[in-house]
Amino acid sequence: MNSNILLGIMIPFIGTTLGSAMVFFMKKEMNVRLQKMLLGFASGVMIAASVWSLLIPAIDMSEQAGGISWMPPAVGFLFGMGFLLVLDTLIPHLHFTEEKPEGVPSQLKKTTMLVLAVTLHNIPEGMAVGVTFAGVMTENSVISLAGALALSIGIAIQNFPEGAIISMPLQSHGLSKGKAFLYGAMSGIVEPIAAVITIFLTGIAVPLLPYLLSFAAGAMIYVVVEELIPESQAGEHSNIGTIGVAAGFVLMMILDVALG
Repeated sequence: MNSNILLGIMIPFIGTTLGSAMVFFMKKEMNVRLQKMLLGFASGVMIAASVWSLLIPAIDMSEQAGGISWMPPAVGFLFGMGFLLVLDTLIPHLHFTEEKPEGVPSQLKKTTMLVLAVTLHNIPEGMAVGVTFAGVMTENSVISLAGALALSIGIAIQNFPEGAIISMPLQSHGLSKGKAFLYGAMSGIVEPIAAVITIFLTGIAVPLLPYLLSFAAGAMIYVVVEELIPESQAGEHSNIGTIGVAAGFVLMMILDVALG
């Protein structure tokens, strides 16, 4: 694994860490309108990344391999949705906009479950980065190093506000700024771990690449539809969340087309 790929895998984690550091510079609670804008922005980035960086390359690879070109992307996408559904059902976690935890009953602290909720989001993002760099390592003509880096940078950009969104509520729940920053940053460590595991799986079976690309897309879309968009649309000022979706989608689309 060369230095470019290692850097690419770590870029999203750096984005989360920098975002979590905002707890040192902002007030105890983030402005509601800004929060909705950032949630919408993250949604837009993830939707665009799922289409341009994951599903379209998966379809192109399937066409090159012959057979039914839509089959691997469709199967992978549905399995990705199902995988996140299972995790969402089993892992105890709490969204910062809710009072009632989700997942199996647990005695975990509220702050721990807040971190687990964001960690759950970051698993598919890490997989998405890992599978695109796996495509680069297999020298697949559909995925370029620039395209993989574009995805990594796009996810890092949307991880920045996510890091702030998790560290701020942690402070408001009684943690010191230092601990809120640490917990927020550590919620992103799952991304490089998921990326490395995905690269390893692809290395074992290269034909899995279209399935893994679409699997990551399905997992990311699950997070967007199940959590990010509903949170950005709850209550007043929902139009601000919609503007954020548009901004994030266009930015990620431009990154992927310009660099890919």
